[in-house]
Amino acid sequence: MSDLFNPWTHPLLTILAMVVIVFLLGSIRMAQEYQRAVIFLLGRVVGTRGPGLFLKLPFIERDVIVDLRTITTQLETQETVTSDGVPVKVNAVVWYHAVSPAKTIVAVLDWHEAVRQAALTALRDTIGQSELDHLLKDRLNANLDLKRLLGAAVEKWGVEIAAVELKDLDIPENMQRAIAKEAEAIREKRARIIKADGELEAATKLNEAAAIIAPHPTALELRRLQALTEIGVEHNSVIIVSLPVENNATRMPTALAKSTADIDVAQHSEGAFSSGRSDQ
Repeated sequence: MSDLFNPWTHPLLTILAMVVIVFLLGSIRMAQEYQRAVIFLLGRVVGTRGPGLFLKLPFIERDVIVDLRTITTQLETQETVTSDGVPVKVNAVVWYHAVSPAKTIVAVLDWHEAVRQAALTALRDTIGQSELDHLLKDRLNANLDLKRLLGAAVEKWGVEIAAVELKDLDIPENMQRAIAKEAEAIREKRARIIKADGELEAATKLNEAAAIIAPHPTALELRRLQALTEIGVEHNSVIIVSLPVENNATRMPTALAKSTADIDVAQHSEGAFSSGRSDQ
């Protein structure tokens, strides 16, 4: 009878202690460092809790865990048309994460699927507003345009787009051939311009050299002989050289005088020889 009046052994106290223990055990929750718990009290959002241990009132509070880590999603290949009328097939990769857990849970039913569908729509819109040359030559700005468009669409869901990258861009074969021809034409144009610049520079240098050599005929002859030396390296070639008349004009009188003297000497010798034979 005395046990009934003992506060430590009273049955009601024991039951109450067990209820409190169960209540506490049911109230303790834990969230990882990369998680947040969105708390609903009687159906209304009262805030977020975590990371670590936190208490939740049983039966009247409910928690929904949201992962804050960056999620990677590869978009399916989309077939669309650029602003200049070229059909292309393109896919992309999206990196995103939740920045407002409460808004992510309340504003959209399945925020992962919502982001994926919004990314597909933004991808088609970006390709449709861009020209093919812009997509091929300026991929960085195309990615930035896609990120800006997609970020504006998912911001109301408490989601932030970390990055968007166009992965593959397939164009028809006829366009590939046209782009190859265009690139070849550009390279040929550059080669011709470089060659023309070289010829212009060479002509300028030759003009300067001619102005230097012109007052000195001897230098011109030396340059001609140097050119003959360079050509004569190949022994299997026959070279016919015509000397300028002005170079031989000063030598012709001397050569004629020498030839006349040789003829006179020969005739005199022949006359002396004939006289000797007749005397005999």
